[in-house]
Amino acid sequence: MKTLTLLRHAKAERESPGGGDFDRALSARGRENSIRMGQEMRRLGLHFDRVLASPARRVVETVEGVGELLPQYDERIYDASTGQLFDVIGSVDDGVGKLLIIGHNPGLERLAAKLTAGEIQEFPTAALAEIELPIEHWRDIKEASGRLVHLLTPKTLD
Repeated sequence: MKTLTLLRHAKAERESPGGGDFDRALSARGRENSIRMGQEMRRLGLHFDRVLASPARRVVETVEGVGELLPQYDERIYDASTGQLFDVIGSVDDGVGKLLIIGHNPGLERLAAKLTAGEIQEFPTAALAEIELPIEHWRDIKEASGRLVHLLTPKTLD
């Protein structure tokens, strides 16, 4: 059994000072929501054997807000399609039982929907989905095989 947790970055500013998407910072609401999500993750006792994250600024700032995570930044996660995310997950060492991926939509939302057979319809900023997978090897991950354990959004924490 493996556990995959997906965390979308928190709310970001519409534009970066330099105009590039990669460099967009979190908004004030995004900073607050990343802290709240981190508090809830600790309250639930969520822990991870490996954390993979996009190196985009808004993801790095989300990681900082959540706290207590030691991610490996992986450029493949930035703007990744569902297929690319399946490839990233499939390349994870099988000694990892609990994996957290922190990234972006639409890739994460589509991945969550595919893994849970459409149980997840929306994946707003700062959303977290914990999905159990009945697999022994990450390379065996496939659509409609996951069981949704937790779906958290900033609104569900209110």
